[in-house]
Amino acid sequence: MGDKQRTILKKVSLSDIGLHTGQKVNLTFCPAEENFGIKFQRIDLENQPIIEADVEYVSEIQRGTTLTKQGNSVSTVEHSLAALTGLGIDNCLIKIDAQEVPIMDGSSKPFIKILKEAGIKELEADKNYFEIIEPIKFSNEEKGIELIALPDDHYNIISMIDYDSPVLGKQFATLNKIEDFEAEISSSRTFCFLHELEFLAQNNLIKGGDLSNAIVVVDEVIEKSRLDKLASLLGKPKVDVNSQGILDNIELRHPNEAARHKLLDIVGDLTLVGRPIKGKIIATKPGHGPNTEFAKLIKKSIKEMENQYDLSKTVLDTEGIKKILPHRPPMLMVDKIIELSPEKVVGVKNITINEDVFRGHFPNQPIFPGVLQVEAMAQVGGVLVLSQYEDPENYLTFFMKIDKVKFRKMVVPGDTLVFEIKYLSPYRRGVAHMGGKAFVNGELVTEAEMMAKIQKVK
Repeated sequence: MGDKQRTILKKVSLSDIGLHTGQKVNLTFCPAEENFGIKFQRIDLENQPIIEADVEYVSEIQRGTTLTKQGNSVSTVEHSLAALTGLGIDNCLIKIDAQEVPIMDGSSKPFIKILKEAGIKELEADKNYFEIIEPIKFSNEEKGIELIALPDDHYNIISMIDYDSPVLGKQFATLNKIEDFEAEISSSRTFCFLHELEFLAQNNLIKGGDLSNAIVVVDEVIEKSRLDKLASLLGKPKVDVNSQGILDNIELRHPNEAARHKLLDIVGDLTLVGRPIKGKIIATKPGHGPNTEFAKLIKKSIKEMENQYDLSKTVLDTEGIKKILPHRPPMLMVDKIIELSPEKVVGVKNITINEDVFRGHFPNQPIFPGVLQVEAMAQVGGVLVLSQYEDPENYLTFFMKIDKVKFRKMVVPGDTLVFEIKYLSPYRRGVAHMGGKAFVNGELVTEAEMMAKIQKVK
């Protein structure tokens, strides 16, 4: 069985101010049905517009991530989104009565706490993972920024930062699995440098900043008069710099808290992809701009995969396939071929409840057997190999080896299996070494490597 989608059991609310606007904000997390996704609702505006947590709506990334749809915005969304993803929550309506999500302590921990108080509920539908199959990369060579997604069987992240700061130095943070987010990452707070804080304060851009919700890095010697001026700007009696080069408002929770917070931001910003991810993310000098551009590339890959094949096409119908393969119903497992070249073939099999196999294979919960998926994959591969012969009916294809088989999701009646088979090495001496992948609605469900011997009928 696949991992199930999640929501929360009941409504829960919290209140605080927006870091940049200084406005009092009330935010309520609400349960949602399966496949709802994560959405914000501005209940303070006329018609209470909904803004989906979708990277296509990113409109501002300077001091946090802002989403705007049809002129309605919600900003600083990343910490709340990271909390939802960190707890594996796929479906939630977030009602908010102001533009900016409350800053709380500058981390995801308060959101985690209240979501856990709400309780987490598993739904009937499976999670709709996007599995990284091939590397996806965003880079800005001039700034030394790079984010890359690599294939892996679970979501894990490495974050590396370097601001040329003698206080922070080069920092690394690692999230080995998303289940560790609460304990390892969620409490890490946002940070800024003293000169940034001064600029924001002087320009009235952090109306909600009170030094309790950010780490302030001081990597230069500061005169007392300058600190006094900053204290006045922030409405504090005094501020000072501790021995670590951090403004003395708070104690660090982790030696590498800055890198951990940047990783937290990655989790929040990549939530805007709209689907949970299976893959390894390696980020160098991440930020909201690079994160969201990277999220757009991932979402583009999802769309390309979902729309990769035109299922209305037919290169070979069943009769054409029967001229190449010796198989006949009920063991002919391919309905049609929609793409065929010397190096690649794409075949289709529609799974219907009328399949003979369902009479005896879990008849009360029909599941198309994995071994038959591999058989269908092999038959599509047989079309790839035998189509190069002028007289394919005089040849048979025999398995020599099946390797690296993975079944990632159940295939059930109503699904359409799309098989993509490619050569892994040149075909020679009657031996074909092929790699196959099977997709349902663009999602990888089965993969395998196959080696087959092509032999002439005597």
